[in-house]
Amino acid sequence: MRHIILLLLCISFMFTGCKHQDRTEPDRDFTDNVKAALANGGHIDLSSLQWTREPRGFEVKGDTIIITTAPHTDLWQRTYYHFQNDNAPVLQMKTREKFFSFIVKTDFTQSHQRFDQCGIVMYLNSENWLKGSVEYENDAFQHLGSVVTNKGYSDWATTAIPADVKTMWYRFSRREDDYCIECSTNGTDFSQMLICHVYEGADEISFGIYACSPEDSSFNAIFTDMQITECAWNAHDGQQPDE
Repeated sequence: MRHIILLLLCISFMFTGCKHQDRTEPDRDFTDNVKAALANGGHIDLSSLQWTREPRGFEVKGDTIIITTAPHTDLWQRTYYHFQNDNAPVLQMKTREKFFSFIVKTDFTQSHQRFDQCGIVMYLNSENWLKGSVEYENDAFQHLGSVVTNKGYSDWATTAIPADVKTMWYRFSRREDDYCIECSTNGTDFSQMLICHVYEGADEISFGIYACSPEDSSFNAIFTDMQITECAWNAHDGQQPDE
């Protein structure tokens, strides 16, 4: 009798285990921030965002987020410099939506040391991510640029802008597994910085904001006016692919 009871318990456990591993069941703990924001007029619930590595300090006041960077924090993988830096604080939201745009205003008035930076990010894991920001260089100029990291290798595209630019808006847009980053000095007129493909960005993604100080520095990066909109990156209507 005891053997029969044990056998029945084992069979019951096997079926229960299989049920818990069924990937078709809805994820009850998953909150799609984009869906929630679009249903709320584009407003983002800042309390629902999640840290990947908390910064030295941060403050959330109304619709404003202030990140205090720690020295020697950065995001970079291998290319040219050969080192791997993966310790910048990242504050993100999650979504499975395939078409949307995310807008944020950054204020980096306090940046003062080479490579101090803050901006927009989509951080999936240490070897697959993208970011857009202004990096301080010196009193004459700074770098407005973007980095895309696919399969553990980063590329960096930049342009020099005057050092007296202290605020910048960014718009991050998704069309399935392709992405676009744009920038604006007034929050209205956006210019394209980057179009890219992210190999691991076809399904659920995390995206948001980041700030870091790769050298021996610290500053307060200020983020405001965050919102989600319908995708502002229009479908391509030019030359069609070759047959």
